[in-house]
Amino acid sequence: MQYVSAERTLMHYVIISLFVWTFVVITSVIFFPIALVIFLVTFPFDKRGVVLHQFSCFWGSLYVWINPLWKVTIQGKENLLKNEPVVFVSNHQSLLDIILMYSLFTHFKWVSKDILFNIPFVGWNMSLNNYIKLKRKDPKSHLSLMQQAEKHLKKGSSIFIFPEGTRSTDGEIQRFKDGSFLIAKKNRVGIQPVLIDGAYQAIPKKGFIINHR
Repeated sequence: MQYVSAERTLMHYVIISLFVWTFVVITSVIFFPIALVIFLVTFPFDKRGVVLHQFSCFWGSLYVWINPLWKVTIQGKENLLKNEPVVFVSNHQSLLDIILMYSLFTHFKWVSKDILFNIPFVGWNMSLNNYIKLKRKDPKSHLSLMQQAEKHLKKGSSIFIFPEGTRSTDGEIQRFKDGSFLIAKKNRVGIQPVLIDGAYQAIPKKGFIINHR
């Protein structure tokens, strides 16, 4: 009986996962043209891309709102430093982390792997937002990261980095690399720490099945 129950539960998660990922694909096709229009209309007066980023926050948050398995609680949002650029640092548990951070609806520029910018619609929107590309194990890319981060911070845009460099395989926080702290020190800006808890159970690193609250 327990085996049958577990099998039904797995099937339940698979069905929900198929629905969510299909919804992601469909909405990405719909939302990217909207993002492109927002970019073209606002670029002359919104050089930091604040409006487009806010739309991206809505785009990402929508996937949390429509998922019946997920209930997200944000604690301490009132402590965000809103009137000055900062370097956001957070642990990294899951693919879900990105849309969770969009749920903060605060302005920042992602530092993300360069290959993600090649994903149709989603990656193209990342390029429109002028997020920062990082090619791992490429010293020139890391130098470019430092330069672009400095440029964005001087313009008043915060930077968001996962200092672990990759998602945790077991949900435990790994060693933080130094880059985010060097950026903050060099540009004399604050560090805004964020803690993610529970995303690892929702979508583990090795897999795409949405399987827990």
